[in-house]
Amino acid sequence: MQLLRRLCGIQATSGNEAKIQEYLLDYIQAEKKNWKVQPEIIHGDSFQHCIILVFGEPRTAVYAHIDNIGFQVRYENQLVKIGGPRTVSGYKLVGNDSQGNIECELKVDDENNALTYVFNRAIDRGTPLSFKPNFREDSQYVQSCYLDNRLGMYNVLKLAETLENGVVVFSCWEEHGGGSVPTLAKYLWDRFELKQALISDITWVTEGVHHGKGVAVSIRDSGIPRQVYVDKIASILQQHEIPFQLEVESSGGSDGNELQKQPYPIDWCFIGAPEDLVHTPDEKVHKSDIDSMLKAYRILMDAL
Repeated sequence: MQLLRRLCGIQATSGNEAKIQEYLLDYIQAEKKNWKVQPEIIHGDSFQHCIILVFGEPRTAVYAHIDNIGFQVRYENQLVKIGGPRTVSGYKLVGNDSQGNIECELKVDDENNALTYVFNRAIDRGTPLSFKPNFREDSQYVQSCYLDNRLGMYNVLKLAETLENGVVVFSCWEEHGGGSVPTLAKYLWDRFELKQALISDITWVTEGVHHGKGVAVSIRDSGIPRQVYVDKIASILQQHEIPFQLEVESSGGSDGNELQKQPYPIDWCFIGAPEDLVHTPDEKVHKSDIDSMLKAYRILMDAL
């Protein structure tokens, strides 16, 4: 879990993904010699802070977004949300500006619907702030801020170790409306005509999706993938005795929703471990669900 711990400690609010892109590129360069297949690494100005890894002769792409929720300094001591973080007075926030490192405290005024910070000096206007990392692990659970979606990234980095044919996509901005997927999807369509995608992201523990019961395979959230594709995935996982839970929600979304809006016939399915305490500093995932997520992706990328 040391890789996951490191990923959770990197600040990368939507629109500010440079640091985590740099970490990923360094990690890939250092580790790829140990992977079964050496990927083509695609990045640069045309892709902003996104990264594409191409292995062998791909049939399916896996998308994992690299940004996280957080806050941005407005005027005086005001804050505005980046994405949809939970807001509780006392949450510790970290970042840095022209004057140095920051560790401040979130203050919530419900009556006036206002968010502010408490700190011993003024913070530069526009500074992004993230939850202070506090990675915890026991025999059953992992708990930290930003398991959504550092765990999705961890999954695809582990997948890359043995992947022979496929594409791994690290996307940006997902938590704050998306925006990178159309360019990425077009590139992969124009070059490979890829018609299949999996979304390596983290979902919610609900009354129908529980800790320790396996990775969640989403039949729908605010978007609806093709049922025949979801059924095919479920059948493959059943054949290989991988624990999974079918999810049906009316809200929420992912890079899959953006894929559905593109002018290409791309099948997609969200497959991810469920977490509790979503979008807080204390997101919590069962280790057995992480294990089933890792196994599911290895099998699906070979079988689809």
